[in-house]
Amino acid sequence: MTALFPRTILILFLLLTSGVLIGQEEKSNSPCLTPEQLQKIQLPEVQIHKVLPSNDPVPHISFLGTIGQEIQFELLLPREWNGRFAMGGGGGFVGSIQNSAEFSLSRGFATAGTDTGHQGSGHRATWAKNNIERQLNFGYMAIHRTAVVAKEIIRQYYCSSSEYSYFLGCSRGGGQAMMEAQRFPEDFDGIVAGAPAFTWPALGTEFIQNSQAIYPRKLNEPILTRADLTLLEQLILEQCDTLDGLRDGIINDPRKCTINYTVFPTCDTPEDKDCFTQDQLDAIKTVYRGVVLNGREVYPGFPYGAEGQPGGWFPWIVGLPSDTALFERTGLQYRYGSEVFRYFVYHDSAWDYQSADFTNFFDESKFASSFLDATSTDYASFEARGGKMIIYHGWNDPALSAFSTIDHYEAALAKDSRLPDYLRLFLLPGVLHCAGGPGPHQTDWLVHIQNWVEKGKAPDEVIVSKKHGPDTLMSRPVYPYPYLSQYKGVGDPNQANSFHKTRSNPHDIKR
Repeated sequence: MTALFPRTILILFLLLTSGVLIGQEEKSNSPCLTPEQLQKIQLPEVQIHKVLPSNDPVPHISFLGTIGQEIQFELLLPREWNGRFAMGGGGGFVGSIQNSAEFSLSRGFATAGTDTGHQGSGHRATWAKNNIERQLNFGYMAIHRTAVVAKEIIRQYYCSSSEYSYFLGCSRGGGQAMMEAQRFPEDFDGIVAGAPAFTWPALGTEFIQNSQAIYPRKLNEPILTRADLTLLEQLILEQCDTLDGLRDGIINDPRKCTINYTVFPTCDTPEDKDCFTQDQLDAIKTVYRGVVLNGREVYPGFPYGAEGQPGGWFPWIVGLPSDTALFERTGLQYRYGSEVFRYFVYHDSAWDYQSADFTNFFDESKFASSFLDATSTDYASFEARGGKMIIYHGWNDPALSAFSTIDHYEAALAKDSRLPDYLRLFLLPGVLHCAGGPGPHQTDWLVHIQNWVEKGKAPDEVIVSKKHGPDTLMSRPVYPYPYLSQYKGVGDPNQANSFHKTRSNPHDIKR
C-alpha cells in the first residue's frame, strides 16, 4: 500500500507543474495531433497499447493503455469534439473495461472507461485476495487515476482542456460516482449516480442473511420458486397497489405499504401450489426486514413490490437456473455477498455463508469499508467547486435497497440544509435495478446534469418513460426527494400530464 500513493502523487505533481491541468493552452475542438503522434506521447506511469482509428459510430480514435501496474483503460476521442469529457462506470466487480457513458461519443464527447485494475468475471473477486493494490484500485483509485490521465490525453490531442467533465454510472458505477464526489471532488463538474452500491460490507450482510433464508439447506435448493414470487407480488399488490389511487401494478411509495401476512394462503409443504409454508413466509419477511446488529441497523430491508418481475427477486435473491457451475446458479446476492466476505473482509476462500457469524462485524469489516465504501455525508468540497450531482434509484431494486440510498441522502441533508442546491435524489416507482420493472425509467440523465451544470437549470421535474422500440408505452414525472408524483384522478395514467407534484413526509411513514 505504501508504494501506491507516491506514484499517484508523482503523476499529479508532474501534470500540475507542467501546466497541463490549469488550462494554459488555446482552445481547439479539432485534433491537433495525428494518431501516430498520439501513439508517442509520454505520460508518467502510462503504457500505450493501441491507438486505433474507427468510424463506428462516428469518426474517432480509440486509445487503449495501462496506468500503473494493472489499470487498463480505453479513451474514445471523436474527430468532431464538443469540448466535453464524459466518463462511465462499471458493474459488479467490473474486471473488464466498462464505460456506461460510451453512448456520449455520438454526441461529440470524449469518453473513457476502465477495468478498475483487474481482469475477471464481474461476479468473482478472487483477484482481490491479499492484494491491497487491486483492492484500492477497485475501491477508488482506478476511476480517479483514469480521469486524470484521460483529461491529459484529451488536452494533448485537442490542444485544449475539457470545458466540462461528467461521470455517469449505475450499480457499482453509482458507487464509483459517489466516491468521486466525496474523495476527488475536482475530477468532475457533474455526476450521475444510479442505484449506487456504496456500502459493500454492510450490504454484504444483507445478502448473506437473505441467502441463509433462501438457501437454508443447500445452494441448489432454494426455498422459493418463480411461481412463489409471482404469487407474492400478486398478494402484495392486492394490499398496496391502490394506495396512490391508481391500480397499475406499481406501488408509488412502498413506505406507505403495510402487509398483513395473516391473509396470505398457507400450506404445510412447499410442493403445494398457490400458498406459502411458514418457512417460506419467514424467508420472505427476512428480505424485507434488513440487518440489525447490536441494536444498530447495518443495512435496511427491501421495499415491497415487483417481486415476481423478470429481473426482480429472480435472479437477484432466489437464483438463476442454468446448466453451469453451482455458483452461477445461485442468486446474485449470494454471489456478491460471499465474494465480499471471502476476499475483502476475511481473505478466506473457504468462508461459508451458512456458518457466517456477524457478531464482530463492525470491527472485522472496518478496514474493507475504509476503501470500498462511499458513505461520507460531507459533500462540502464538491459543492465548493461548483459540482452538481443527481442520484436516482428504482423503488423496487432487488439488488440494492432504495432505503439505503434514502438514508444516505437524509443524513447528508441533515449535515447541509442546502444540499438540494447541488445534489438531488430521484426515486423511480416500479423500477428494478438500474432499469426494468413495471414502472418507467428511461430518461436522458446526461442532458439533465448538463443543463444543471452548464445552464444553471436544476432538475425540478424529470419525465421518465417506458418504451418498446420507438413507441412510448408510459411516461410519468418524478420529482426531487421528498416530492413524488400523484395521479390527479382523471386522465390517461400512461401520460405524464395526468400526474401532479406532491410531498411526502418520510418521518411520518413507517417502513
